[in-house]
Amino acid sequence: MNQFLKKLAFSLVAFSFMGAAAAQEAPDALIKRLSEEILATAKTDKQIQSGNQSRIQQVVDQKILPHVDFQRTTALAVGRAWRQATPEQKSQLTEEFKKLLTYTYTGAISQVTDQKFEYLPFRAAPDDKDVVVNTRVVQPRGEPVQLGYRLIKSDSGWKIYDVNVLGAWLIETYKGSFATEINKSGIDGLIASLKDRNQKLASTVARTGKAVESPAKANEVAK
Repeated sequence: MNQFLKKLAFSLVAFSFMGAAAAQEAPDALIKRLSEEILATAKTDKQIQSGNQSRIQQVVDQKILPHVDFQRTTALAVGRAWRQATPEQKSQLTEEFKKLLTYTYTGAISQVTDQKFEYLPFRAAPDDKDVVVNTRVVQPRGEPVQLGYRLIKSDSGWKIYDVNVLGAWLIETYKGSFATEINKSGIDGLIASLKDRNQKLASTVARTGKAVESPAKANEVAK
């Protein structure tokens, strides 16, 4: 699968809608709406198409960041060590992981062209609070790419916290590298590693004006 599809899939883990409407939607309806919204925005916004990082970041800040459960994603990626982390460490881990994921999906948004989504039958009980919604990306060339999204129901509505691309969950992708860093240098070592990675990415973005992160680089966090 090409880098665009990996980046697009991971970007959608965090893309949602502002306002009360999102809180009332069923999880499968939410995934359909957010998928179409991100494609439509990227296809019609000339600044995004030109790779304008400021405009892409504006879209991310307004439509993405308020609507994903970053703390849950971070806690699951960190694993058992999360329980031993102090409140300050948890806050720093969540903030730095959020920054890292932001670089991933800003890069994806800038690369949308003529892809489209198909939505597979949704299977969940009415009272389920943790569900999976399956979709696939259809592209002009190549086979469709299967994507799955995990959502949890919160007081403010459904929140996306994980995504599956070709059998690989985002959280599992990061969990191994996080565990390696924690075993080597502890929670503070992981925080320092994430900060270092984000600083390098910020410098590259400032120099080039374009997002550079991709999910394929996830395991480099611990290096």
